[in-house]
Amino acid sequence: MRLLPAAAGSGIVFRRTDLDNFEIAANGRNVAKVSYATSLMRQGVLISTTEHLLSALVGMGVDNVIVELDNLELPILDGSALPYVQAILQAGIRTQRRRRETIRVLRPVEVREGNKFIGVYPGSGYSIQYAIEFPAPIGRQTAMVDLAAETYGEFIAAARTFGYKADEQRLRDMGLIRGASAENAIILGPKGPENGPLRFADEYVRHKVLDLIGDLALAGRRIEGHVVAERAGHAMHTALVSRLMKDRSAWELAHVPVEPAPAEHVAQNPLPEGALPAPMLMGA
Repeated sequence: MRLLPAAAGSGIVFRRTDLDNFEIAANGRNVAKVSYATSLMRQGVLISTTEHLLSALVGMGVDNVIVELDNLELPILDGSALPYVQAILQAGIRTQRRRRETIRVLRPVEVREGNKFIGVYPGSGYSIQYAIEFPAPIGRQTAMVDLAAETYGEFIAAARTFGYKADEQRLRDMGLIRGASAENAIILGPKGPENGPLRFADEYVRHKVLDLIGDLALAGRRIEGHVVAERAGHAMHTALVSRLMKDRSAWELAHVPVEPAPAEHVAQNPLPEGALPAPMLMGA
């Protein structure tokens, strides 16, 4: 997989080099299916597990990029967005002359499903408040992050995906999590992580924030507003994108100058020595 510079206004575009460079834009119109990951499809061509890379791109302020890959699935790497962030920082980010377009939220848009909820509200910058509640040993966790404060690399990127050991066989029988292992996910047993230690005490909710940032990237532009989520997941994340895009009275396009990309802090030593990927080039 390679990340290539793109012209201002291009957005994030996936390119299947194994299918005559067929392109799929990262937007809500191309959402194919969501369960334990988010997939995109156009004219029968599929791209799966997009959320971690999209999260890293948004978190690092990258608006325009071509993502080349030679198969249908993005690399899971270590189950977080950190290897993507490290590669982006090594390669460098160039500020383009065209002003950034954002989706400025004008009024609340919400999606509810039983005790699950997600909504986006007017607000300056881009902030997320997330609450999760899972069986033991996770329980309830909450987190809030302000992406305008350039905290993504230090506080969100390294949080890994997770799953319960007791659910593993059932999910594999359904054709899901086929690539999951102790190298790319937190495996939870009755007493806690079987492949600890955790990178953060609240790593589980931080990973949900990571996923949400990636899924909301499918709005096609960075959001300017405040997002609140309670026990949501990929399906509700993308449902919010769809509802927001369909309600044109709920938002407007805003043009903001782009500041030079900062040398952002990154979580310290979450990967083994020598695990840093080559700049802008990822192996599956």
